[in-house]
Amino acid sequence: MKSIGTIIGLGILTVSLLTARAADTPPGYVDFGKLTPGAPGAEFVEVNVGGNLISMAARLAEKSEPDLAQLLRKVQMVRVNVVGLTDENRADVQARFKAIRGDLDAKGWERIVTVQERKQEVGVYLKTRGEESVQGLVVLVLDGGKQAVLVNIVGDIKPEQVGAIGEKFGIDPLKKMGKSSPKKHEQHQQPENPAPEK
Repeated sequence: MKSIGTIIGLGILTVSLLTARAADTPPGYVDFGKLTPGAPGAEFVEVNVGGNLISMAARLAEKSEPDLAQLLRKVQMVRVNVVGLTDENRADVQARFKAIRGDLDAKGWERIVTVQERKQEVGVYLKTRGEESVQGLVVLVLDGGKQAVLVNIVGDIKPEQVGAIGEKFGIDPLKKMGKSSPKKHEQHQQPENPAPEK
């Protein structure tokens, strides 16, 4: 009986820990899963910047760049993955991208940018809290079968600050939004040599 009680107790503890961990996960956080590296020597970058470092950066920027400091205070986490694609991992990474897109769509994230141009695919997704704030932002880029880029920014960001995030963090698809509220943008491949207008 003692062993059964111990097992039950461990089970309850495990469930409690998992529940607490789920409760601590911000709404805008996205689990990209395990990304497979390419061949030896291929590019593989993983950057995770948490709240403490971001708060420190905000304090340092407070006097010289007050607008940047104000923006950083709204950001809780920044995650960037860059994976070089080779024959060893291309299929796995492309399948992972497809799974991430499906998961974001299923969970109600809004796709605000879709670009398919010259073998490049770009998708930008937002997780919003009504019209008041952006809780999460995801950027997915497949560049010509050579490189994959995944970005997840978590925070409590005003919609009009999305363009500023693109400027400050160097995320090109967001720079074009400027200071206006995010709207859906779609761009498909255009002919490389369009016929001249008459």
